[in-house]
Amino acid sequence: MDTWAAHLGGTSPAEFHLNSVSENVDLLSLTDLWPRIDILWHVLTPVTKHHIDAAHSLKLIQKLGVGVNTIDLDAAKKRGIAVCNMPGANSNAVAEFTIGLMLSALRRIAYLNARTRQGLWRVEPEVADSFKELGGKTVGVVGFGTIGQRVARLLTAFDAQVIYWSRRGRSSTVGKQVELEELFERADLISLHLPATSDTSMLVGESLLQRAKPGVILINTARGEVVDEKALLKFLNLGRVSLAVLDVFAQEPVPTTSPLLMHPRVLATPHVAWLTSDCLVACRTLALENARRLVAGLPLNNRVM
Repeated sequence: MDTWAAHLGGTSPAEFHLNSVSENVDLLSLTDLWPRIDILWHVLTPVTKHHIDAAHSLKLIQKLGVGVNTIDLDAAKKRGIAVCNMPGANSNAVAEFTIGLMLSALRRIAYLNARTRQGLWRVEPEVADSFKELGGKTVGVVGFGTIGQRVARLLTAFDAQVIYWSRRGRSSTVGKQVELEELFERADLISLHLPATSDTSMLVGESLLQRAKPGVILINTARGEVVDEKALLKFLNLGRVSLAVLDVFAQEPVPTTSPLLMHPRVLATPHVAWLTSDCLVACRTLALENARRLVAGLPLNNRVM
């Protein structure tokens, strides 16, 4: 499920009714519900100006997560609709998933699973030579907010050397801050943890990938828009990027005909780094608190706009 819509009412001012909407349903098709909703709990499906204009009673768009790039903020502002997010709510889930992807990439777990299921037990010497350990590797963390910092702390348990780059120049006792170009030149693995903004759009492109250490592994659990996918495909084909591990794509769902999705050096997952039952419980708890605050006329938590 991708979106929850609620309308207030019932026996007490604090009561509201929740409707869960599948991600493949256009919100505007909910002709009976949509004009009456007061609160939208939003995950990934874009909320456009047309959606906002048609939601005559909408008072709050609550992001179940951090990034609000899939919400038309200008349209919400024009209508006076509050937009809130949940910084930190999914940080541990994304960070743990990122570490899992690193280990899977270095030890080629997806490849081994497929081979074993085919009855192929023996590992060829050239394949075994490609198996690597995270310990001793230099890992570059691009973006050093809550998730990036959590990833860095987890990496220290594997005795990896952490270098990081932050747009805001954050000091940390974990890892060493470096310029972005140096990070790409030195890192064996690069993990992206940036929001999708005008400043970060296609940040990882030709010039940075040209500087990358040959054989680098690129992991993106942030936003697909941060990467120039054409440039990434070029460097995958050249072998300069040995593997791209992508939980996010510029277009989602990613088309099955996507050259990246079909590439043998790409390990893909469907934008689920954040998705755990623990994270959902935390998000729903925070969302309920803001719903109660809205009813009571109290200031909303983590208001973006």
